Amino acid sequence: MSNFDPQLSKVPPGQQVVAPNKWPVIGEREPAHLDPNWTLTIDGMVATSRTFSLADLQQMPQTEMIYDIHCVTRWSRLDVPISGVLLADLLGLVEVDPSAKFLSFMARSKQNHSTSLPLKSALDHRCLIALSAEGKPLEIGHGGPIRNMVPGKYFYKSVKWLERIELLAEDRLGYWEADAGYHNEADPWTEQRYMASTIDRRTAAKLLQSKDFSNQELLGIDASGRNLDGLLANNALLRDASFNDCSLVGADFSKANLSNSRFVGADLTNAVFVGTDVEGADFSGADLSGVDLSQCSLIGASFYQTEGKQLAANLKTTIFSLDQLESLGVDQRNFVVASMGMQD
Repeated sequence: MSNFDPQLSKVPPGQQVVAPNKWPVIGEREPAHLDPNWTLTIDGMVATSRTFSLADLQQMPQTEMIYDIHCVTRWSRLDVPISGVLLADLLGLVEVDPSAKFLSFMARSKQNHSTSLPLKSALDHRCLIALSAEGKPLEIGHGGPIRNMVPGKYFYKSVKWLERIELLAEDRLGYWEADAGYHNEADPWTEQRYMASTIDRRTAAKLLQSKDFSNQELLGIDASGRNLDGLLANNALLRDASFNDCSLVGADFSKANLSNSRFVGADLTNAVFVGTDVEGADFSGADLSGVDLSQCSLIGASFYQTEGKQLAANLKTTIFSLDQLESLGVDQRNFVVASMGMQD
């Protein structure tokens, strides 16, 4: 049973605070194209569409808010001062149709990222059209020059490189929700990370028997407690999968997406993780003997837990690099360094 009490913590359950002065860059690193004349358009269910230049937004009254950032890949960054224009102030400059109930936030990204929010929720959460962070213009890698910031939601609801806001009568799922399977509500305090599994039990049973997940999309599959030695899972999409207490000796997870997957107590001896995304993955109590994680993104990953029964991964012959460990939370990084006798 969890002892977590939200009244006693600024950190939601399942999150870990990143090292001081660290702000991980998640997903795409830059917009589809850089334009010195960046604009933000508000259209859809409004009387007249409006387009604001970056200079227009910079000349409007600025609001500073202190944000706690919670990424769905289990890292948090606390007390970040963000400045910009309140969404409510911008919407006050256009005549919003009373029938408009939702907002779609669209990015200038290579994958056409977008997300949506109920209009009332966006206003209640004091959504900010952010232009600067910590007293400096918002960096490109963190979504500059314009990003929407939504307090109290996982960070995928705060779209980078914002260039359009559309007012809608009905909800329209964005990229992360429709394509990646992230939860549309995105409440970090109740861990609304993902929607339902994308795979039915019968199909899952056949794949588990074959031990071949290659190139499959298996969001949320539960493989707990099985012998899956030699599993082929290269290029598989396995976000939020459970491999707790599995035997996965020699399994091949090359180039798989294992974001937020769980390997608690699993035997991963000599498993292959080449170019694998293990952001937010939980390896507490796992045997990682002979595993090379040096090409993996480890943002938000866990290798031990102390809640209830203490579980610590076997890392004696696991390969990391010190630079790579900088993306871990402070406690997780210290555990890895101590376990492997690395020079800090």
